[in-house]
Amino acid sequence: MMRLRELIDPFLDAAWSERGLGAATLDAYRQDLLHLSRALGQRDGLPDRADLMQYLASRLKQGAAVNSVTRQISCLRQFFAWALRQGYLAADPMLDLRPPAAVHQLPNLLSEREVRELLAQPDTSTILGLRDRAMLETLYASGMRVSELVDATLPRLNLGRGLVRVIGKGGRERLIPLGQPAIEALEAWIRKARPQLKPSCDRVFVSRRGLPLTRQAVWQRIRLHARDCGIIGRVHPHRLRHSFATHLLDHGADLRVVQMLLGHADLGTTQIYTHVSRARLKSLYTTHHPRG
Repeated sequence: MMRLRELIDPFLDAAWSERGLGAATLDAYRQDLLHLSRALGQRDGLPDRADLMQYLASRLKQGAAVNSVTRQISCLRQFFAWALRQGYLAADPMLDLRPPAAVHQLPNLLSEREVRELLAQPDTSTILGLRDRAMLETLYASGMRVSELVDATLPRLNLGRGLVRVIGKGGRERLIPLGQPAIEALEAWIRKARPQLKPSCDRVFVSRRGLPLTRQAVWQRIRLHARDCGIIGRVHPHRLRHSFATHLLDHGADLRVVQMLLGHADLGTTQIYTHVSRARLKSLYTTHHPRG
């Protein structure tokens, strides 16, 4: 009898080849399945429906976020459907298993003033400061995911036309325009600073050793600059992505244009930002109107 851990790699290989899932999604699936495998221990065979119900209930009791458990259920649905097709199961234990009600939270944003302060924080008299300024300007100008940023290569960047070609989730490509501040920051980084690190790859953003910059390093650098300029709360790449989308809508951008720029397959995913804009407008009204 096959154990769950033994089937993780074959499942991920199939998910990559059949559906073109990106590295970040595959890594999240691996962690979800490994978590379940550790909970099952050394038992033989795959878990049945009762095992899964008990496991998911215990995660919620231990304080796991509802949205995190819902995402894991999505992963488990795909895994057990694949295992059934491969003949490892006689019945799908996830069939008709309903996820807990999702908690829809409005994205946490930076104000336009906070964005300006964050972008100005890196010391551009240094090599890494030039890199970080270009990195922050690119994130805010494009709304890229952090995985898309670290995967960006020089051949996909056309600074003359102010465009970057992004490979998003599911291998979907999109062209994103870059504003003049981002173009200037990228030119300074690529032409003046990056060559000094003698990079061994064609990634746009590299470490001080010339290696591809990791997602974790991007998070760390953004947290550092946010702390240094006094921004309260957790600041991360996705917070810049949220700010990019909301600020576009605040200034009159069409929702479908924002959808295309973000690379959302479903317009409904983008619509959360309309609620954020309305909430911001209400807050501004309450703060500034004499009878608010």
